[in-house]
Amino acid sequence: MKMLKLSKTSWLILAIGLFIVVMAGLGLIRSQQSKEQGRLSEELTASQQSLDALQISGMQSQLTGLQQKALQDQQQLDAAQKQLEQTIVSVDVTDKFFSIASTCGVTVISLNTAPIVSNKYENIDLNQTTINGEVEGPLPALIIFVQSLNNDFTTGQVKSAEIEIPPISTNATPSANVQMTIYTYEGNNNG
Repeated sequence: MKMLKLSKTSWLILAIGLFIVVMAGLGLIRSQQSKEQGRLSEELTASQQSLDALQISGMQSQLTGLQQKALQDQQQLDAAQKQLEQTIVSVDVTDKFFSIASTCGVTVISLNTAPIVSNKYENIDLNQTTINGEVEGPLPALIIFVQSLNNDFTTGQVKSAEIEIPPISTNATPSANVQMTIYTYEGNNNG
């Protein structure tokens, strides 16, 4: 076997040719990698943008819902506090009791109010007093009176109502014993 003898120039041309082929191959590979990297970068950017949009819109709708709920709850709390901020001085309470009795067409026979006491309900400091009253009048008027006490006394609640209906033969007037509790809220003045 005979080896081919090449001159130095031939070796140089052969080496340069081989070098060019290798460099062209590496250039082609690098070009493909660069294109692939660009495509992947674009996909990543698009994915991040859509993920950001989804997260922000979801969070914004939750935030809006929570803000609306907080506003509604605050309005309900303010309305409840306004109702409870009425004074419960005994004179005011008895005046209201007599006024409702007069409107309903019943006569107040006796009325007692208990001293005002402090009470805590759902971590809110309240003052309360109790009224015990006896009224008489026609049976339908007595029933309307008890309902009116419960509805018209916005900070009060009827705890019990006992209606006594006498026999017809006695010609006595029906009467009712009513016990109710009246609440008030002192606002930020409570310790």
